[in-house]
Amino acid sequence: MRFFILLQIFVLQTSILSSQTERHLKNLKMLTHGGDNAEAYFSFNGKFASFQSNNPQWDLKCDQIFNLDIEKATKDTTYKPFRISNGKGRTTCSYFLKDGKHILYASTYKAGDECPPAPQTKGKYLWAVYKSFDIYVSDLKGNIVSQLTNTDGYDAEATVSPKGDKIVFTSDRSGDLELWTMDIDGKNQKQITFGLGYDGGAFFSPDGKKIVFRASRPSTDEEIKEYKELLLQGLVAPTTMEIYTCNVDGSDIQQITKLGKANWAPFFHPNGKKIIFSSNNHSKRGYDFQLFMINTDGTGLEQITNQSLFNAFPMFSPNGKKLIFSSNRNNGGTRDTNLFIADWVD
Repeated sequence: MRFFILLQIFVLQTSILSSQTERHLKNLKMLTHGGDNAEAYFSFNGKFASFQSNNPQWDLKCDQIFNLDIEKATKDTTYKPFRISNGKGRTTCSYFLKDGKHILYASTYKAGDECPPAPQTKGKYLWAVYKSFDIYVSDLKGNIVSQLTNTDGYDAEATVSPKGDKIVFTSDRSGDLELWTMDIDGKNQKQITFGLGYDGGAFFSPDGKKIVFRASRPSTDEEIKEYKELLLQGLVAPTTMEIYTCNVDGSDIQQITKLGKANWAPFFHPNGKKIIFSSNNHSKRGYDFQLFMINTDGTGLEQITNQSLFNAFPMFSPNGKKLIFSSNRNNGGTRDTNLFIADWVD
């Protein structure tokens, strides 16, 4: 009996601590229930979210793109969202177009129906940069209606401007992983960053004038050598990254964080003056990722989450009242990463 009383006290104290330290998040709700679910991004009306999942309960061998009805997901734990991608190859990085009738995403499906092989990491934490990724647009029934990129190399991580007229994405067609922009129909593709390192995960500011992204910047001879050798193998080591901003044309690049370790998955606060992102800068173990907020001048760092060991891919709803993100909290001791949504309190 004493054990259960102590357990109840512990749970209560943990709940109180969570409510105190995650003060910006209220009415937290779980949207998915199994597998790895990530990169959930709101539709322009805020009622839906596109995301990628490898949930084995849905008979998935690797990541595919889904369209989530947020209201249904909050009310029904058995709800299964509609798969948008064709189930072939591997997919990543989806985003709604402003018309609400189309979703863009990157896929390897033209290189083969099977999932491309996972990288041989030899004990290191590495990301695969598949050369067969190109960016496609699908309607909400899962029909691909257009292909926006068609280059011999990695094209992915595409997001759409608030006006719905521009796309920013990452490509290695120049020989390095740089940011590019294009019109919503794929025309006028232009490289906007040129520094050695992995530039990616870019999003537009609320007014559409700025871009926020994360980048690695190898500087020593050893770091440069390792970066180039890995890239030739289609790999990157995302262990040291900082948050940057620039104008839409790539001018006025500013380094926002100087925290060390991995700072990534940035997104602008609705006021355009702050950036929310994921980071392990505070962690001695390296794999404890929490959400942080920082002013665009690099001041005012604030930790937003403190629950579980992984919180990432935050995005504010178009009206600024909700935050959606991925977390491995409440996973029953499994390795599952699920989607969560909360009311945002400034």
